[in-house]
Amino acid sequence: MCGVCGCGEHETRIEEGEAAAAGPARKLHTHTAPENAAAAPVLRDDPAERGTLLKVELDILGKNNAIAAHNRAHFRSHGILALNLVSSPGAGKTTLLVETLQRLSGELTMAVIEGDQETSADADRIRATGVPALQVNTGRGCHLDAEMVDTAFRRLHFHDGVLFIENVGNLVCPAGFDLGEAHKVVIASVTEGEDKPLKYPNLFAASSLMLVSKVDLLPHLEFDVDGLIANARRVNPGIAVIQVSARTGEGVERWLQWLGAARAMAAATA
Repeated sequence: MCGVCGCGEHETRIEEGEAAAAGPARKLHTHTAPENAAAAPVLRDDPAERGTLLKVELDILGKNNAIAAHNRAHFRSHGILALNLVSSPGAGKTTLLVETLQRLSGELTMAVIEGDQETSADADRIRATGVPALQVNTGRGCHLDAEMVDTAFRRLHFHDGVLFIENVGNLVCPAGFDLGEAHKVVIASVTEGEDKPLKYPNLFAASSLMLVSKVDLLPHLEFDVDGLIANARRVNPGIAVIQVSARTGEGVERWLQWLGAARAMAAATA
């Protein structure tokens, strides 16, 4: 079992559509599952075991961070702004991304790396906008890592634009795995609790921007948006916040303006 996130051993598949779906799986993520994975956990406090797990965690993260640094340099040399989109499942990442791609169509070059445990449903939705997308299926894995992104990016063949990396829906593990992105963008839906930033502080602390999604539902919910924002800024005082609705378009223009500013900043520091 992985000392970082508990991922089991699995085979990651990267496909470009129906033609690529039948191709051989690429084994990129090599966490090993215990043979007795279904057994009840054994609780113990063994200093030697703690030391071993810490070494495994440091080894895994060290390898990932090295590849992430390579990715970051590669993105910069290709004039690419890479964004890592993270959220709980069902927060509206894909719907907002589709709206974003449609609005920016014809204005700049874009591509998407889609992360899900199974199916190509989200990548199919992205490709329907005309934007190239690669689906990365992580199997039993709960997050993308830098090696997966590196492998997928090499198959996209694009430069001078924006790469959206839609991570697997998870508020825990993506916080610990740098993909080489310029920014993490966390999407928090108003159908979730206001205390999400306090329950999952690492991800909110690592994010440059929080998009509060599905705000068109607020009239039908008891949800404290100000409380959510205050909690996010308790763990990350510098986090930017934009309230959006892909359904009504509210706030989407502000999100696009943020994207434009991020691109300009990336170009200035390239």
